[in-house]
Amino acid sequence: MTKIISYSVATERLTAKEKVGQLFMPAAFINDSEEEIAALENLIKEHNIGSLCFFHSRASAATNFEGKKKIVFNTDSLNTLKNLIKRYQKAANHPLLISIDAEWGLAMRIEKTPQYPYSICLGALKNDVALIKEVGESIALDCKTAGIHWNLAPVVDINNNPNNPVIGYRSFGEDKKNVLEKALAFIDGTQEIGILTSIKHFPGHGDTDTDSHLDLPLINKSKEELWDNELYPFRKIIASRKLDSVMIGHLSVPALANGSKISSSISKDIIKGILRTDLGFNGVVISDALNMHAVSKDYPKKGDLEWLAFDAGNDVLCFTENTPEGIENIVKNADPKAIEESFKRVWRLKEKAINQPKNKEKTAKNHTDVNTEIAQKSITQLKHNPGDFMSESFVGIAITHQTENTFFNHIKKEKEFNFYLTSKKSTEEIQSKIKDSKNILLSIEAPKVKPQSKFDIPEEHWSFIEDLLQTKNVILYVFGSPFILNHLSYKKAKSVLVTYQDFKEFKIVAGNHFLRKLKANGKLPVTIN
Repeated sequence: MTKIISYSVATERLTAKEKVGQLFMPAAFINDSEEEIAALENLIKEHNIGSLCFFHSRASAATNFEGKKKIVFNTDSLNTLKNLIKRYQKAANHPLLISIDAEWGLAMRIEKTPQYPYSICLGALKNDVALIKEVGESIALDCKTAGIHWNLAPVVDINNNPNNPVIGYRSFGEDKKNVLEKALAFIDGTQEIGILTSIKHFPGHGDTDTDSHLDLPLINKSKEELWDNELYPFRKIIASRKLDSVMIGHLSVPALANGSKISSSISKDIIKGILRTDLGFNGVVISDALNMHAVSKDYPKKGDLEWLAFDAGNDVLCFTENTPEGIENIVKNADPKAIEESFKRVWRLKEKAINQPKNKEKTAKNHTDVNTEIAQKSITQLKHNPGDFMSESFVGIAITHQTENTFFNHIKKEKEFNFYLTSKKSTEEIQSKIKDSKNILLSIEAPKVKPQSKFDIPEEHWSFIEDLLQTKNVILYVFGSPFILNHLSYKKAKSVLVTYQDFKEFKIVAGNHFLRKLKANGKLPVTIN
């Protein structure tokens, strides 16, 4: 790829308008039509755009349209991504900085690519930062191969609200020191490969029950509380690492904004005051997606929100939908010194990412091997009864939307038993089959990892689970969010295991645990009520 000219040359050559264009990061979508692709190429060329953020499709992008618009899946999505990056780079006057949210791998946005466990699963690992560093390296290598420079990760929000509709599983947990330790390992692995990182969502999106894609969350805590907890990972990472960037969340935090309920993403008190002055951060500040309804719905006039975000202290304006108007507003209203400061920070970041020396490429481990090791070390036992089903008869029941069950099939290779899936039989049919059985091996696989609508598990299935817990001897394995247990009398079970993911590797590991071939070594990173 073409090298980028030095900042000293660029600052002399580029006009003020061209410099402002470098601060804009419109969204790019791998499933766009040719007409939409051509329009973005023109935008890049005509307005000297500096960076892009890739998403899967317009139907699944940052304002949570999931379920409301049809999402088209692309069997050749990775090659589509690579080809689009080449096209957009060719359209650019200067090399683009290409970014993506790859918190658990490119699979977060691009299907048929390696997926690694969610952060909540990594948070369950005990004393194994080397493995998390390896995850960071592996994801970074996948990014580099695709032509991506900047992974907008990790999330360092503290998961202290089980009803959080958007952070939850994306956080390393509720303990600030655990979050810090795991985030630093992820950052170290990512940076070792030469990929940029961004910690998010400043000043902390963990203790909210509102999704900022849809509305503005309010955090009513004192500055002292926030400083000690929510801000803790940000403070420590900024102090201990040469950090590439910080992403600002759309959050109303009056204690940090002199009592104002303004969004942190457009608050000078929070960005220029807390982040820049109090924490001493001098790297690139990037906004969360500016199309998110937490802020976008309040600024219908094109260009106003972009100006406010820049004026508050954001260097990179992510997911801008009104780029020409935003550039015009900033050029018209901004102090030239402020434009130059942001331009310099962004251009230096581009130099770091694009003008890297050609080092010997590191080879990533097979992602299934990494996932298996994580599964073995993260599986967590909440309750254990010395008795087991290995010497007795039992029936397997899976609360699942899937038509195959790797967990039961793996166990069945060594232990004969019957099992039933709720995807194939009604709860009434299963009840009639198990009426004379006292021992139940129960697995739960929720259709959704987010807690809305009780993880999309049908109410009849919750009632069925509760009846089993009350009337049978149950060994319970949860493949997904541990917060599922908040909806159950789980202490009625004989044993309770959490495996955090529904990957094949995790199901095989869980099967081996049931067969007493390995112990549960993980530690629950959140509190279950």
